[in-house]
Amino acid sequence: QVQLVESGGGSVQAGDSLGLSCTASGRTFSRGCTAWFRQVPGKEREFVGGINWNDGDTAYGRSVEGRFTISTDNAKNTMYLQMSSLGSEDTAVYFCAANFRMRVGVPRLASYYPDWGQGTQVAVSS
Repeated sequence: QVQLVESGGGSVQAGDSLGLSCTASGRTFSRGCTAWFRQVPGKEREFVGGINWNDGDTAYGRSVEGRFTISTDNAKNTMYLQMSSLGSEDTAVYFCAANFRMRVGVPRLASYYPDWGQGTQVAVSS
């Protein structure tokens, strides 16, 4: 059984940086695609960014491109999200998602990801 666990959320000031981690147990990321989504109450989950572990292809949401960076550590089976220049609009619950069979591409729709973590809260105050 696959379990995704996010960590690293917290409360920061506008302009600060923060890093999140997502680790999988029960399956390795190495042949699939993983992504970060975020959600605020009353809104749909928003694609933040993702990476296909097969070829390193990455994609980012328009609102975070240039500020957020996704990286991976194969040995630790972990995906990271480094966030910089945070603003109040980045306040959300951040979710890690995975599709262990996606060989190519980085889907931006949440429905393409069968496996999800529980989420970690990021709060940015101005």
